[in-house]
Amino acid sequence: MSVIVELPYARPPLTENQRMHWRKKAAVVASVRQAVYVLARNARVPQNCAHVDVSLHYTPRDVRRRDADNLVPTLKAACDGLVDAGLVADDTPDLMTKQMPTIHPAEKGERGRLWLELHIEEAQ
Repeated sequence: MSVIVELPYARPPLTENQRMHWRKKAAVVASVRQAVYVLARNARVPQNCAHVDVSLHYTPRDVRRRDADNLVPTLKAACDGLVDAGLVADDTPDLMTKQMPTIHPAEKGERGRLWLELHIEEAQ
């Protein structure tokens, strides 16, 4: 089973290159986690699955060069939100595979967007 969860961000809320105060960063992490929790529940993702493969996708609004590994903090917070939603019990490798984020080419005239692709293996 595959599910796409559109995230409410035009650009990644968390990146490796940010230099935020720890309290501000914690608030952003909590916000991303909560947003993904709500979106996953609204998408009616199944509960207590055997395994899920998660990939974060980003289409920026411009053609500047970007590093895919810079998006990993956003992916981590999103995966925690999926665990909070009950998709899997934990985000350990035996239950969840986190793919390297994918950056797609910018689309002229379009705003940036982020989404998660979930490939779910339901429990027997």
